[in-house]
Amino acid sequence: MSDPRALMSNGRVAHVSLRGQVAAERFTEGTWMRVCTPVAALRDAPGGQGGRRARELVLHERFLALEETSEGVFGAAGRDGYVGWMAPEALAPDTAPMTHVVCARQSYLACVPELKDGRDDVELVSFGTPVRVSATHEDGRWAEVGRLRPAAECDGHKTEWTAYIPAAHLRPLGAPETDPVAVALRFLGTPYHWGGNSGFGIDCSGLAQAAHLACDIDCPGDSDLQRNALGEALAPDARLRRGDVVFWPGHVGLMVDASAFVHATAYGMAVVVEPLATVEARIGTRALVRRP
Repeated sequence: MSDPRALMSNGRVAHVSLRGQVAAERFTEGTWMRVCTPVAALRDAPGGQGGRRARELVLHERFLALEETSEGVFGAAGRDGYVGWMAPEALAPDTAPMTHVVCARQSYLACVPELKDGRDDVELVSFGTPVRVSATHEDGRWAEVGRLRPAAECDGHKTEWTAYIPAAHLRPLGAPETDPVAVALRFLGTPYHWGGNSGFGIDCSGLAQAAHLACDIDCPGDSDLQRNALGEALAPDARLRRGDVVFWPGHVGLMVDASAFVHATAYGMAVVVEPLATVEARIGTRALVRRP
């Protein structure tokens, strides 16, 4: 309860679920918003106060806004309840439920559903981006979706514009993936980015979370939280297998098989697969292994 990353209170305002548990001037249900930029930082303090990027949200992810000030919006990420501050211009009204999610490491939104249109006005989007599919085109090769507009652009205007995305890059939200390792391997070569949660840049805990959430396995955002939440701890001499999650202080990754290890590493500045023995020689003996 005392961990500020999970406590939906900043002293002035708190979520109604905390009434009687924390002191606050005001309790609120909050307002659900959605991210309207390809990637947006979730900071540990308002940006004007030098808040550092703690995690990231991608386009159309939900954010429960509890308070808006001149310096930012305080609230919690919908995917895991991670608390922080977001820039107001990165948020838009949550107008409708989403139906699909981007399952490729990266995809793009185009202005027309044509493979060889050749126009330059496309927008890159990341793995994990939810979209609402309203129609398909060209024998199902393209999905028509609504792209949310920033809240400042919605006064008296449409809240979204129409875009098109390759249907092969989507999966239905109700059809989770089945193999976290296969998801993690999709990120091979992605640049290491501290606090990153996207196909444009990701860190070790962001990779572990993306892999598990895609398979409908609850997973917090930071490695110390994951160490306490994912599956069951294994004995130090347990034989490792695909999907086991290996931890060191401040680092985490997944076993591809009994010896190979996939992780986002600052050492190589990318998502890579290495022998676990090589990683242990560099970092030290693993601290813990958990099996989801």
